[in-house]
Amino acid sequence: MIDDRCGDPVGPDEAEAPPHSPDAAPSDTSDAEPRATSCGEPSGESDGARDVIAELAVLPAAQRAMLIGSLSAAERYELHDRWERWAHPGQHLADRGAENTADDWRIWVILAGRGFGKTRAGAEWVSQVARDNPGARIALVGATLEDVRRVMIEGESGLLAVARDDEDPVWRAHVGEVHFGNGALASTYSAEAPEGLRGPEHHVAWCDEIAKWRNGAATWDNLMMGLRLGTLPRIVVTTTPRPVALLRRILALPGVVRSHGRTRDNPHLPASFVAAVTATYAGTRLGRQELDGELIEDVAGALWTRELVESRRVAFAPEVRRVVVGVDPPAGSVSGGPGDACGIVAVALGGDGFAYVLEDASVSGASPEGWARAVAECAARHGADRVIAEANQGGKMVGSVLAGADRAMPVKLVHASLGKVARAEPVAALYESGRAWHVGAFPDLEDELCGLIAGGGYEGPGRSPDRADALVWAMTEVMLGPRARVSVRVL
Repeated sequence: MIDDRCGDPVGPDEAEAPPHSPDAAPSDTSDAEPRATSCGEPSGESDGARDVIAELAVLPAAQRAMLIGSLSAAERYELHDRWERWAHPGQHLADRGAENTADDWRIWVILAGRGFGKTRAGAEWVSQVARDNPGARIALVGATLEDVRRVMIEGESGLLAVARDDEDPVWRAHVGEVHFGNGALASTYSAEAPEGLRGPEHHVAWCDEIAKWRNGAATWDNLMMGLRLGTLPRIVVTTTPRPVALLRRILALPGVVRSHGRTRDNPHLPASFVAAVTATYAGTRLGRQELDGELIEDVAGALWTRELVESRRVAFAPEVRRVVVGVDPPAGSVSGGPGDACGIVAVALGGDGFAYVLEDASVSGASPEGWARAVAECAARHGADRVIAEANQGGKMVGSVLAGADRAMPVKLVHASLGKVARAEPVAALYESGRAWHVGAFPDLEDELCGLIAGGGYEGPGRSPDRADALVWAMTEVMLGPRARVSVRVL
């Protein structure tokens, strides 16, 4: 049976609870001295490790980082194995790191910046549940199965990495399962296939980066319907905050507790990295969201609002008349090495005369051959009758690169005399009038759309709204044609 309070902080009278008693729970790191826990930690902790852990528990963040930096590789490894004793605020459900903590919590949401340690916190929590509850059934849910494998299981802070010295969980990738020695089982699922959660039952779940989930609502609903084993099923959500509908909905549920954290709160990050990203993004909307873990609402004057995008979302497109793939080639990558992101967006014209976004297939850091191949594959998947590619950055070389990927692919090169925001304005009007729709969710694309400001300006992720621009080109071809207010010259 699952411990009703798995994941709760240890109180003063609970420190000596036997490891598998119903009252056992993980330790709170707010005390200076280490205490016994139910985390199943191995014996053999050295005196040096105990001393360091005691120091870390009470040191301010800056001094904590200095102490960790002075340790040898072997000492760092041993310290890694004692993580639950010195995790920084926000990685434990102690009152110093979480809001509204209660014994009967059902969902723990960790909203934090990149590099804060969200993955480590989620993996440690799942590992503890498995360790303390033989036979537990656990769901691991990510945006894609590849994300679950690469981050949640095999990552530097994933389940395999946080396993204790005396544990040897078995990752059976071919069936998507992690088997623990005591019979606990963690199964993998993705938001790409929400139906996979229809039927399976679980005691607990770990959901990672829900703001990236394409079929977020359906995935969450199916997960919740199957979270019915044990007396108090629980979920841990680890995510960088984005003001998407699903996250807002979860935060409004009863039984939710929250932790917050910033990138700079993690003393293990290289000081040079923290200094670099702080110098670049401090004070910006992107920095507040991605580094400080703030949940930021709409940009004033944006062409698209979150509410508008959410109201234009459907599960399926009607009968399709034609499909166009819009492409915004990355600057400087046509004749050289990898460039910035290449925007690649597929848009369909439905039988009802409305436009439907089918896929955001954009790629980052790809070579010319790489992004051209991604364009060709996207066009083939959707049976596109035309690829619309902006030629501002590379002229006819763009066409040559695309032809190299697929000579049969029909490519139309266009050149715009107006800026990205000006080109986007008539497309935003299509959304306002209910003539443009998204089939599912496209978090990265939607973040860019909501960062385009009327009259010029961009306050979204990245240096340039490449995904949004690709959408604009495709929408213009499908819906606006010669009546577009965009100045286009066919090359």
